[in-house]
Amino acid sequence: MATSTMHISLPEPLKRFVKEQVEKEHYSTPSDFIQALIRAEQKRQAEKRLEEMVLEGLASGRGMTLDSPEWDTFWRRIDEKIASKK
Repeated sequence: MATSTMHISLPEPLKRFVKEQVEKEHYSTPSDFIQALIRAEQKRQAEKRLEEMVLEGLASGRGMTLDSPEWDTFWRRIDEKIASKK
């Protein structure tokens, strides 16, 4: 992944905190620490969105019941896709 530079300003207490975390958690640089924070936030937001989608699905009501012919069709299509990839 290509990198580019972004300059940020931090008050002195936050700057000290970042430096402490870099040493304490064995990050190579303050940039590595900030990147880890951003990745953690991206993951948190993705998990939040997934949870929202699950709750939306649950709130939408009960799904339809599939009886044997629908399942047979479903599994036949799966088997056909698998066979076509061999």
